[in-house]
Amino acid sequence: MTDADLIVLGGPIATLDPTNPWAEALAIKDGRVLAVGAQADVHTAHHGSNTRVVNLEGRTAMPGLHDAHNHHQIAGKGDLMEIEFLPTASLDEIIELIRAYALELPANAWVVGGSWGSTLIAEMNEPGAKARIDEAAGGRPVLLVDDSHHNKYANSKALELAGIDASTTDPVDGQIVRYEGTTEPTGMLFETAGLIVERVMNELNPMTAKLWADTSERGMQILHSYGVTAFMDAGVSLELLHALKQLEDEGRLKSWVVSCLMANNMIFDADPIGDGLVWQGEKFRTEHHRPDFIKIFLDGIPPTQTACFLEPYLPTDEHGAHHHGEISMPADELADWLMRAAKAGLGAKIHCTGDGSVRHVLDAAQQVRDAGFTVPLHVAHGQFISEADIPRVAALQVTTEISPTLWFPGVIYEAIKLVIGEERAQKMQPNRSVLDAGGVVIGGSDWPVIPLPNPWLGIEGLITRADPDEVFPGTLWAEQALTLDEAVAVYTTASAKAMGLGDVTGSLEVGKAADFIVLDRNPWQIPVTDLADVTVLETWFAGEQVFRR
Repeated sequence: MTDADLIVLGGPIATLDPTNPWAEALAIKDGRVLAVGAQADVHTAHHGSNTRVVNLEGRTAMPGLHDAHNHHQIAGKGDLMEIEFLPTASLDEIIELIRAYALELPANAWVVGGSWGSTLIAEMNEPGAKARIDEAAGGRPVLLVDDSHHNKYANSKALELAGIDASTTDPVDGQIVRYEGTTEPTGMLFETAGLIVERVMNELNPMTAKLWADTSERGMQILHSYGVTAFMDAGVSLELLHALKQLEDEGRLKSWVVSCLMANNMIFDADPIGDGLVWQGEKFRTEHHRPDFIKIFLDGIPPTQTACFLEPYLPTDEHGAHHHGEISMPADELADWLMRAAKAGLGAKIHCTGDGSVRHVLDAAQQVRDAGFTVPLHVAHGQFISEADIPRVAALQVTTEISPTLWFPGVIYEAIKLVIGEERAQKMQPNRSVLDAGGVVIGGSDWPVIPLPNPWLGIEGLITRADPDEVFPGTLWAEQALTLDEAVAVYTTASAKAMGLGDVTGSLEVGKAADFIVLDRNPWQIPVTDLADVTVLETWFAGEQVFRR
């Protein structure tokens, strides 16, 4: 019998293999699972003179977790290079954090970071807010991103450097918000308007290739601390493709990465995009990196009334009583992108935060399926889906990728209530209905949209539909709750298959990658209200320990 490099034993191992769900030991050779089963059998057959044995000492092991939607390099950059605060921070708190942070910076340095809560939009647009931020920054330019990462706030110095003033016109798919009754910018920049400032900032403070690689690696290290060993980056630029290739060449790429190359762009400073980017992926393919998807931004977000809905938003003076939002490209252009990608063997992840944009995706998906293509199609976010469209989601094999964790009350839910009303906002994340119809649900964080990419917060919330942190009371559409096994699958086996990684990871089976985590408790033996407190003690990727608490 073959000697193993590593044998893991001494505690329950959840394999997530339905034919052999629990095991006592795991043997690993060359980064792959060699054997899984009873401790005596595995040890006898595969223990050799050079085999390392890891004793779980009663702790539970399971496959590594997956994050089907994040922006890991942006998050890594934020951790290493930017000011960070929670979306629950008040404007007063943000101003004081800026003041303290700016004291450590050179005179002309930018104050960059986030995330401010969408519920602060009105307050940050009030006269006086910009002057307070200007003063706290000591004359430095400030650029802060919101909790959706779709909108930004720039202070007076940043607006000046970007050339934005009362005469500047709104960009396509964006809005420079003005003080009521005037043309003077408040500093609030919706969607593509924020890119005007971000591009100038990046020109003045260019990222080097080393920084791209280092911030990408830092993002993966943080993901490891939460047990994430595979993920999709949902907005990849040419610079990030180079960084991932560099990390692989240097032996530093310690995750399965599936990248989504941007067909269009509403929120990132990236060039090229579209045809100049999406067909370049193949030359960056490596053992651990799969550039297999395009990314389309089809609408914006509900709080800024840029998401596309079938029913109108609540009436406002600005938009009137019949505003539905709109999609970012004509329906025929969307279908053309999906068809061209399918012909090239690429899947697509399409950003949809309103049920109207989801319907457009389903109409385009019908054309792709009718043409005989089976490439993966993901509705990114999947928070609002018309009840009439749920059977189509399943029939057309369109995966509902849910991110961020909006299936329980929170800051973004509170902001959405203000624009569509509580009754409609309550009907968010129909995860139970999608599964019951035969559809697929996979989980993502959209990190750094949420502050920490902890899948256990999402897993608990999928079951309880309540805020695990108990900051926001009540539940959100409790009838859509999942079981524990279903919720775990959302972040493991279902995600692996939907990301195109089901052949190599997601479960602990012979021949698959030895990606596993060690937990401080057994999730199947604790109250569901304790699941968010599950702590990852160790993370292993391809048989190598990449994190230890």
